Amino acid sequence: MKKITFCHALFAALLASVLSFSGCTKKAQSTLKIYSIIHDEESEALTTLFTEKTGIPVTFLRATTGELVNRVITEKNAPEADILLGGASSYHIQAAKEGALESYTSPLAKSLPDYAKADDGTWTGICVLTLGIGVNEKRFAQKFPGTPLPKTWEDLLNPAFKGEIVMTNPVASSTGYLFVQNQLQRLGDDGGWKYLLSLSQNVGQFPDSGSAPAKLLGTGEYAIGVSYLHAIAKYNHQGFDVTPIAPPQSVGDVDCISIMKNTKNLSAAQKFVDFMLSAEAQGLMSSITFTTPVNPDAKAPSASVSIADIDLIDYDVKKAAESKAAVLDKWSKSVK
Repeated sequence: MKKITFCHALFAALLASVLSFSGCTKKAQSTLKIYSIIHDEESEALTTLFTEKTGIPVTFLRATTGELVNRVITEKNAPEADILLGGASSYHIQAAKEGALESYTSPLAKSLPDYAKADDGTWTGICVLTLGIGVNEKRFAQKFPGTPLPKTWEDLLNPAFKGEIVMTNPVASSTGYLFVQNQLQRLGDDGGWKYLLSLSQNVGQFPDSGSAPAKLLGTGEYAIGVSYLHAIAKYNHQGFDVTPIAPPQSVGDVDCISIMKNTKNLSAAQKFVDFMLSAEAQGLMSSITFTTPVNPDAKAPSASVSIADIDLIDYDVKKAAESKAAVLDKWSKSVK
């Protein structure tokens, strides 16, 4: 793997609780350094292809959304990486508001839909993300014989499902926070919190990783999960007994890429943004993740769930970003 640690005493002291890069040489100063929220497999595939095409060496650190966005903001005056790869747009908006992101509009961004790019160029979407319900049908049939599969968000409130639902911790993961905002924006503040508090009584586990619910469904540890539809579709395609369900009134967002403010490797960072917006890179990513590319020329696997088949609410990403601190504070105090 290409994960390395930067030699920086303060960085190590503050961030010793998570994985760190290793090595510190003169040669490493010209290496493009990426904080990656997307998984190791696609991070490795994408950075390897980028190096093959450009000759620019790349290292990446994979961690959760909350950890890496906090790093980006903390390090804004002296960034330890050049790129933030992945994470929903609300998190990039948060980092931009803190003055931690560089403005760059790639020539390839002109072909992207408006929802997939910031007006000021601080972030650009690389794929579309939509939430859904996953069901391990074998475990579901054993636990709830004769019960219909949940088809709507309200169906998850069935008291019979207590302890059999897994969803991500929104404090640590953009997946979980997107779900919280899904309910707040479709039901309103009062109705949304009432729903979330009721649902929390049925949740058996709140893992920090956004990929965990789909994995736990695939291994049969839970009957029901809230996850990104592409993750559930991928496990289904791989032969696991997991069924993706697209409930009405869901949210769609984009996974994004941004450049760190004050990066000393701006040219290489801009080249990587251009690369990630290309049909080739997004097609490669989609072949691994089953996400929907934002580049109209990129191809997604046939087993992925088309955004055209999903009933989406009018998601206010700016509201989600601006209210994030207050919402997560209330979640921590009221739910978990």
